[in-house]
Amino acid sequence: MRMVDLIAKKRDGFALSKEEIEYMIDQYTNDLIPDYQMSAMAMALYFQDMTTDERIHLTQAMVASGDEIDLSEIDGIKVDKHSTGGVGDTTTLILAPLVAAVDVPVAKMSGRGLGHTGGTIDKLESIDGFQVEIDGKVFNELVNKNKIAVIGQSGNLAPADKKLYALRDVTGTVNSIPLIASSIMSKKIASGADAIVLDVKTGSGAFMKDLTGARKLAEAMVGIGNGAGRRTMAVISDMSQPLGYAVGNALEVKEAIATLKGEGPSDLTELCLALGSQMVYLAKKADTIEQAREKLVEVIENGQAIEKFKTFIAAQGGDASIVDQPANLPTASYQIDVKAKETGYISEIVADEIGVAASMLGAGRMTKDSEIDLAVGIVLKKKVGDYVEAGDTIAIAHSNQTEIKAVIEKTQMSYQIQKEEVTPDPLIHDVITE
Repeated sequence: MRMVDLIAKKRDGFALSKEEIEYMIDQYTNDLIPDYQMSAMAMALYFQDMTTDERIHLTQAMVASGDEIDLSEIDGIKVDKHSTGGVGDTTTLILAPLVAAVDVPVAKMSGRGLGHTGGTIDKLESIDGFQVEIDGKVFNELVNKNKIAVIGQSGNLAPADKKLYALRDVTGTVNSIPLIASSIMSKKIASGADAIVLDVKTGSGAFMKDLTGARKLAEAMVGIGNGAGRRTMAVISDMSQPLGYAVGNALEVKEAIATLKGEGPSDLTELCLALGSQMVYLAKKADTIEQAREKLVEVIENGQAIEKFKTFIAAQGGDASIVDQPANLPTASYQIDVKAKETGYISEIVADEIGVAASMLGAGRMTKDSEIDLAVGIVLKKKVGDYVEAGDTIAIAHSNQTEIKAVIEKTQMSYQIQKEEVTPDPLIHDVITE
């Protein structure tokens, strides 16, 4: 078998066999296929796409290139959740205790953020004492006891994906549906979950800017997951403005606490109920999606969801008093109002730009070694569809600096205001089950 023949085969639009894909990934992972040949293959895949079977074989070959996490010691059906990313995306902090409160085991491995704000791990570390570095045995014990634990990603998961992703980044092949889908799903499958729920974002603050592309990606990932023996569902959700109001690590933890108490933003609450319903259903803790949603609403209303969050924090060494006293979380020295520059209805909030503004305050990383300021960020006061007059406060910058003119200007520029009334885009665009 020769790589040049596989490149030509895919270039001409033919499907690669399971054996050919396994050969290609194994040889590339072990440095026996050079980058220039894999670059040619990536470009061929970009233009010729892959069949569902090819995508499944590619994903499984990337899973087999490294470690696979064994969660068999954890009782019940383990359901993982993945988001394709966005601004103000606090869903994991809410979903994990929420579904655990209805007896669904959540064994979550999360990463640190590289971009606008920190990842789930960074946000949790804004809670004093919280430990994410725990060994596998303790992790399994915590999930069996409390139905929830979250640790940092460990092990050598899907090294083929890591190597291929770096190549795609410099060869103009990042936006390839089969390569994106197999990249995400290889890590999810290697993480050991029995079932997977996907939150695929679309809009200005998302990787997939248009709905058509987001739907193709969601369908590709659901097809891979189900084909690989993992029950998989997806929600396509809107990210044409930040989710919720808070953008920043400790600020998002505060918003997660409010949401678990039933006092959170309506859009964040609704998305968590939509995703959580799928998780509960796939874990076979409800017969229908509707019944699953009812159970989630019940544990928010009766306080079990927020109690589960307290248990989760305390079990991993964190200060659970922050649930009742959120002021104990890191707090910025200054809160500076951002004012509207004109009168009218907010037609758009460019989510990416809000994220950049938060990052300028220190809420995110520019490189993997950058230090994050866990206290800072942006809290929106107005969202799409709201009426404002010039001079109204549209956002508050939480800062440890006094000179933040550039941040204020960036935030103001992200708000688009028009004279006519505006109807916000729907939060949930579609649900993909097969």
